[in-house]
Parts: sequence; structure tokens; C-alpha cells
Amino acid sequence: MQIAVTHKDADFDALSSIVAATLVYPGMVALCPNSLQSNVQQFLALHKTAFNLARDLQYEPNAVRRLAICDCNQWRQLENSALLQECTHAEIDLWDHHLHKGDIIPTWSCVERVGATITLFLRVIQERQIAVSPQEATLFLLGLYEDTGQLTYDGTTPEDVRSAAFLMEQGGDLRLVVDFLHVAYNETQKKVLYRLMRGMQQYQINDKRVGVGIVRIDQYVALATVVQLYARIIDADAVFVVFENEVSDFFIIGRSKTPDIDVRVILQDFGGGGHAGAGSARISGEAYTAATIREQILTILYRESSAGPLVSEMMSAPVTTISPDTRVYEAGALMEKKGIRGLVVVEDGSPVGIVTLWDLKKLSLHKQQNHPVKAFMQRNVRTIAPATTVREAAHVMVSKDIGHLPVVAGSTVVGIITRTDIVNYLYGMI
Repeated sequence: MQIAVTHKDADFDALSSIVAATLVYPGMVALCPNSLQSNVQQFLALHKTAFNLARDLQYEPNAVRRLAICDCNQWRQLENSALLQECTHAEIDLWDHHLHKGDIIPTWSCVERVGATITLFLRVIQERQIAVSPQEATLFLLGLYEDTGQLTYDGTTPEDVRSAAFLMEQGGDLRLVVDFLHVAYNETQKKVLYRLMRGMQQYQINDKRVGVGIVRIDQYVALATVVQLYARIIDADAVFVVFENEVSDFFIIGRSKTPDIDVRVILQDFGGGGHAGAGSARISGEAYTAATIREQILTILYRESSAGPLVSEMMSAPVTTISPDTRVYEAGALMEKKGIRGLVVVEDGSPVGIVTLWDLKKLSLHKQQNHPVKAFMQRNVRTIAPATTVREAAHVMVSKDIGHLPVVAGSTVVGIITRTDIVNYLYGMI
């Protein structure tokens, strides 16, 4: 026996991946989780007979020879995980686009940074020229479009786009994709959205606007859809919502549209999963309250927002400095010799000004070349600490319209970071 399985609360990428596994592995059975997201349930209600799916499969663990685990790398995220772990004679093939390490140790794996797990299956399907029906192509398009935000999320790759083109060639119906990715909101969802609108608190975290809210609910009603809509309404960079039910169990949903806030990283402290743009976590027990969960989310957000390259890792050192009495022509000659565009003016070891090549080019009179640079240098020097992030340095440069930031430890200049360094970093050239 061969079985394809995926995570609980299955989305379209999860469902499409186990269906694709039945095409890649002849004779494999796709075991559909009982817990599905609401739009997936609606899709299957219309397509009950279109796919070879098993819901309550009875099997002996020792009879299973292969497990294809799709879009998931942690045992606890699978339904009936204890029974699956008893399949000790089975080879485990892991298909996933989440790169963080889980506790499933596969025999073989296909784990790559693509926008959706279905893209990995489609690569094999195209290589082997496996036939894909229009219904399968539509389901695969749903998985691809949902996990890539209609090919707009930061993690979308050229291969995802090519896979979408292939599926349309196989008869994938974009009208159905639109219908099931933009489902109507029922009255309960509207009430949850209204509570979110009233109670959500917004925070400014390193120039990013983040909403964090708490909502008490009686039942889980396609909450991810509500959070997605709310994030669009307030146009926040990221949103995290803590849902609490009547027995004090918690369900956290996060959404992010910026690569600076990785939802998976934020929620992994709660045992959650997902990817950079979307994720969720379930919490049970008396160790938490909704308020403490919110505070922990904020703590992690502040901690992670400061991650990234530091100025100390990118600055130029040692710094070429001059004294305030250095002549203009000497400063110009030094910059030309060093191939640099700015000099830090230092007095008694501390920065007192900056003189740039642009400043010197504005001096038209020949006699000005013999004047000391202190007559023309930029005063009130803005400095930055070595432990500052490069992104913060970029913010200072943009807001103050300056091109050179001396890096100071105490009162001593230890380096310099320039506008060119920042641009190279932002465009991935460093």
C-alpha cells in the first residue's frame, strides 16, 4: 500500500499535492484530512467524484510500503499521526516548499524554495508527460494561486509562473479559481470581521504597520478568510489575530505582505507552521491567556524586526579622515587617490564634519582651493552605531537626505557606510 497524506486544516495546496501524488506514484491512495478549510470543502462538495480521494481509510501500518507526505514536515500536523508513525516498513517521501526543518525524517525528499508544493509535483508531471485532466488542472491552479497570492507573493518563482501556464494549457479554469478563492462571507464571518475592526490594535515596528488583535468566538468559521480580508481593508504590512473559544483554546492566524515579517518565524514559538506570508498555530492548556499570547507575539515581532545585516558587517573600515585645517585641494586629491566620494573631518578623535566630492565640485573659485575644509564641510554630523541594522541606516539616509553615515563606537569613528552600500544591499547585490 502507498498513501499520500497532508496536514490538518488542509488548504488547496495541500489537497492538490496529495492528488498530484496519485499521478506521480501509480497505485497511491490520497488520504484526505477530515479538517479542511471552508473553500476547500465547498470545492470538494462540487467535485466529489472528480478525484480519487479516501476519507476514512482503514489500513494496517505494517502493510504500508510508501508514505508521500505533502506540504508538511511535522508529525503533529498530520491527522492520525500516531498511526502513521507506526508505518515502520514504509519509505517516506517528503514533498514540501517550507524550508524550515521539521521532525519528519524522510527516506527521500523534494524540498525547495518555490511558491507552492504543487509546483514541485508539476515539474515531475511535465518531465514524465503525465496526463492531467481539466478538473485536476483547475485544482492544481487553486493550490498554486492560493499559496502564491495569485503569483504576487514574495516567494513566487519563475517556475511557479511557468507551472500556471502549463495548467491553463491542460484546461485549468480560471473562472472557478476566482470563485473558490474569493468566496462570499456568511453572517458569522461578518460578525468576526466587525469585532476585528473594533478591537484590533495597530503598532509601528521598524517602519512597518502591524495589527495584533484578540477575538472571542463560538466556532471556527473560515477564520483565515476573515483575517485575509481584514489585512486588505486596513492595508497593514502584517496582521496577527488570536482567536479564543469558550474552553480557552487558542487559534492564531498570521498574514504578511512584506519579506521583513516572516509569519512562520513568528508562529514557530507557538508550535505553528506555514510560510513567510501566511501561517497558523493552535494552543491548548492553561499556560496561556489571550493577552499573554498577544504580548509574546509583539515581543517576537520586535525581536525579529531587528534581524538582518548590521552596519558593522557592511561598513568600510578603517575610515579615511582629515583634520578641519586640511586644505580643499588636499582633500580633493586624497579622495581621488583613495577612489572615495567623502571624508570624515575629525578633531580630537571625534567627528565634527563631513566633506564630500559634491561639496568640493561646487567651489568654483580657484582661491577657495587653499581654504581649510572647515569653511565648507557639512556640520552637525549624523552618526550611527555599529549594532544598527542596515535597514535602519537606510531609513536615516532617506529621511535626512544624506549619503554618508560615520559609524561611531563611543566617540571614536570606526567605519563609514554610504548610500552606495545601502543601494547594493536593497537590490541584493551584497
